[in-house]
Amino acid sequence: MTKPAMILTERRGDVLVLTLNRPDRLNAAPPAMFEAITAAFADVGTARAVLIKGAGRAFCSGADVGAGALASDDPGAATHAALTQSYNPGILAVAEARVPVVSAVRGPAAGIGCSLALAADLCVASDTAYFLQAFVNIGLVPDGGASWLLPRLIGRARAAEMMLLGERVLAAKALDWGMIHRLVADIDLDAAAFGLAERLAAGPTVALGAIRRGLHAALESDLATALAREAEDQRAMRGTADAVEGGSAFLQKRAPAFKGA
Repeated sequence: MTKPAMILTERRGDVLVLTLNRPDRLNAAPPAMFEAITAAFADVGTARAVLIKGAGRAFCSGADVGAGALASDDPGAATHAALTQSYNPGILAVAEARVPVVSAVRGPAAGIGCSLALAADLCVASDTAYFLQAFVNIGLVPDGGASWLLPRLIGRARAAEMMLLGERVLAAKALDWGMIHRLVADIDLDAAAFGLAERLAAGPTVALGAIRRGLHAALESDLATALAREAEDQRAMRGTADAVEGGSAFLQKRAPAFKGA
């Protein structure tokens, strides 16, 4: 019997929807799932936004390495290989995508699942969602970029709280902390997240890609470097068809019709 795909891919208009597809395991992610994520982002094609969600009642309950790293004669080496060869490339694929990325979280987003959800540009969570860095509870350290992502999203003190105490952060607290974009009722999650992805897909795709790259770059640069990069990006954007359309629409007092070019 053929095994179900680790992720399901569906093109809905200009939005590419990626669904983590192990609902019986709360979408616990073996290395192969993140390899599939990397492959999906390498083949975005003409999609103008990506939505990542989980099948069933969870986003992702963390890494599932029971048959690999934890069972190995050298679990440290096997875990290192799984991270560097599978998980980390998947996180980078999300972070470096040329189009905006939205995540839709219900239930747990734990461990590598937390990193995946927060690597998106905008995270929409349902009232059943929680975010968890439980590594300390089993004598391990955060991975999947959590030590980079969380301090930048919520500050050092709150990141330390998550990592050192290993307690759940419920969706309402995540919203209060600025970790996520929006909190909705569970029944509304899919529609709200897709609507947001659809809105982004209707925007000026080239400029949106430059904006997300600029946000990442600015986290690691001084003001002078950021100003110089903005000027270069602005020069490049002025040559796009969407910028011409945006300017015309502004002058004509109408809504712009961006084409993503």
